[in-house]
Amino acid sequence: MKLLVLNYEFPPVGGGGGQASAALCKSLAERGHQVRVLTARLPGLAAREMRDGYEIVRVQSWRRSPYRASLPAMFGYLLGAFLPGLRQLRSWKPDLMHVHFAVPTGALALALGRLTGVRYVLTAHLGDVPGGVPEKTRRWFRLIYPFTFPIWRAAAHVVAVSGYTRTLATQHYRVPIDVIPNGIPEELLQPEPKAPADVYELVFVGRFQPQKDLLLLVDVLGAVKDLPWRATLVGDGPLRAEVESRIRQLGLQERIRLTGWVSPEEATEHLRRADLLFMPSRSEGLPVVGVQALALGLALLVCQAGGLAELVEDRVNGRICPVGDSACLEAGLRWCLADRERLLGLKAASLLRADGYRIDQVAQRYEHLFIGLVEGHGAPAGQFS
Repeated sequence: MKLLVLNYEFPPVGGGGGQASAALCKSLAERGHQVRVLTARLPGLAAREMRDGYEIVRVQSWRRSPYRASLPAMFGYLLGAFLPGLRQLRSWKPDLMHVHFAVPTGALALALGRLTGVRYVLTAHLGDVPGGVPEKTRRWFRLIYPFTFPIWRAAAHVVAVSGYTRTLATQHYRVPIDVIPNGIPEELLQPEPKAPADVYELVFVGRFQPQKDLLLLVDVLGAVKDLPWRATLVGDGPLRAEVESRIRQLGLQERIRLTGWVSPEEATEHLRRADLLFMPSRSEGLPVVGVQALALGLALLVCQAGGLAELVEDRVNGRICPVGDSACLEAGLRWCLADRERLLGLKAASLLRADGYRIDQVAQRYEHLFIGLVEGHGAPAGQFS
């Protein structure tokens, strides 16, 4: 089967949605399918690249930052990818398009599909759903919301990465939506958890933006100075200066390290060295970093934020708190770190939960869906729920 993957951001550009699609592309290529990705080009990246058995085609856009996608950059991708996408569909003749993010990528798939007749499967990641990340997208959807309905209705099939994402999407778009989670690459799965050292290693991975509530994270760490911990905040973004200022105010410069923007491989290494993933996000679809944390045997301290909470069973592999509840997060962190054997047990429980997110299982689900559509018998709604 030939599959053209459309995603406006793809590693090393973008966050978890791009990483999830890259892992899926690799797995589908390993299963014998021809996969080609059409994505945005950042200065310094090659226009074409072969990676892990599939091809990446990058087009010029107005994007200049690896971690921030502005509206002009998204619009630039749509303009830059339209003619190359049309050429790919007419000359390479893929059987299907797989589209990540209804906004902005879905608009490209809708236009290309209407011109060529090639159908597309849409995967929603939360930020492309109205209300999913309100502090980031509220203004966007005020402008574009009426124009998004055809994107969802025209899709041959719609998938959401988490139950929360599906629930939110069905409130706006009356289409059948199945759930297929983001997958864990086989090489990440660990046979057993790493035993905690004398000083516990805490980690956050993500964009420094309001959705992630990093200032709250730093405040909670400031409240547990008496515990033996070090923290690494991996990523970058518009709130970095405020985060650095708060760290200085609380006197945590020697205990909190900021790495800046790193490659997905470097981010994974930071996770590998950690004992606990601390993510007090206000909203999440199904963050790749959370799924990776399960595979690497980390305890998780998170907020009840969409799909993120689906990764945690409270007091089994971590703790879950209401969004923005600093007292609960402080108590939860103290509970996780108060007993070394308890922490090791939480880490072991995460490894057990990771088995349901293996990339080979996720790729098999998508493969079944794709083949069903190509061969004409489709996939009934709810099959992958």
